[in-house]
Amino acid sequence: MTYYDDPNHVQQYIDMAEGYDGCEMVAALTKYLPEGAKVLELGMGPSIDLELLAHHYRVTGSDISRAFLDRFRNLNQDADLVQLDAETIKTTTRFNGIYSNKVLHHLSPEQLHNSFLRQHDALLNEGIALHSFWLGNREETMHGLHFQYYQGEFLHSLVEPSFTILESTHYSEFEHNDSLYLVIKKINDK
Repeated sequence: MTYYDDPNHVQQYIDMAEGYDGCEMVAALTKYLPEGAKVLELGMGPSIDLELLAHHYRVTGSDISRAFLDRFRNLNQDADLVQLDAETIKTTTRFNGIYSNKVLHHLSPEQLHNSFLRQHDALLNEGIALHSFWLGNREETMHGLHFQYYQGEFLHSLVEPSFTILESTHYSEFEHNDSLYLVIKKINDK
């Protein structure tokens, strides 16, 4: 059982996340990915960004937590949802875009490397991905959840074999420049 399989923890996260969204990241994605594209959101959580993405894209929401998925499904019977682990991304569906907002920081560097390899496979040629991270050089564990803070240079080294970096931007969520997002483009299959 993971931390977010507990409905009480899900509600605590929803309460904590109130007032925060990925508007800035969704706007950045729309610069590179055309309206109507098929997008996978990794780690949809309380679905705030999923709803923002749905204004522009045909979006599939995913989360490792069945509780988050069930909560959204109860409110949106026709939603396209799938239970996925952000490292292994076990799906045969291919997407024009993949998006996550502060999800991949739960992965260790090795798991993150695996995730980028799987994202490459799950994206159609010239597919775009946008991911945000906490900026830093440390890791911590809270409530049994792993948090890895990443530097841009390290993230670049993980993605560059399979992706071209289109944008790497620092931004502020709680403190000045405490976060960054990457927009990357799949290097096509040969």
